[in-house]
Amino acid sequence: MTNLFLPLDVQCSMLDVRRFRADLWMKSFFKYWLPVLGWLVVTFIGSTNVTSVEQTSRFIVPFLLWLKPGMTQQNTWVIIVFMRHWAHVGEYAVLAFLMWRALRWGISASMRMPTLYGVVLLGCALFAASDEFHQTFVKSRTPSVRDVLLDVAGASLGLLIAAIFANRRPKNSRTITQRQFVDARL
Repeated sequence: MTNLFLPLDVQCSMLDVRRFRADLWMKSFFKYWLPVLGWLVVTFIGSTNVTSVEQTSRFIVPFLLWLKPGMTQQNTWVIIVFMRHWAHVGEYAVLAFLMWRALRWGISASMRMPTLYGVVLLGCALFAASDEFHQTFVKSRTPSVRDVLLDVAGASLGLLIAAIFANRRPKNSRTITQRQFVDARL
């Protein structure tokens, strides 16, 4: 709807600003939030029958027996359980890092880091709990509080990696600082 009281050039510039904001929003959504949503979908699919023990052991057990032909069934089971636990940690570390990245750039760019870490950790914990609740409806899966704790530990690991990235300075600023130091000495 056009405003009859504003000159035509002001109306056009306002339309340009709206288009620019919409374009900027779409670019930021695709760059920051689409990876988060995509990873949430991957995690949700992972809590279905597709990645149950019965399905994944069909591939893992023959691979382990190929690596070491005389391996006992108990040893293969220990390795499968170990791999599944580390998969929980890894998938939630990635989720926490992606959420931290999206929230840090977005609306909460002015949020303090401890608050941001708390929000991300809470979001990951809530998704982990809902993921385990989802597994109550899948016959081949069993929900576990231990898995939620593993997921929160993985999210903490992801936030630790995010903290390392947050404290890292870009290479360009280091070289500029070194050049300014050299120029100041001359």
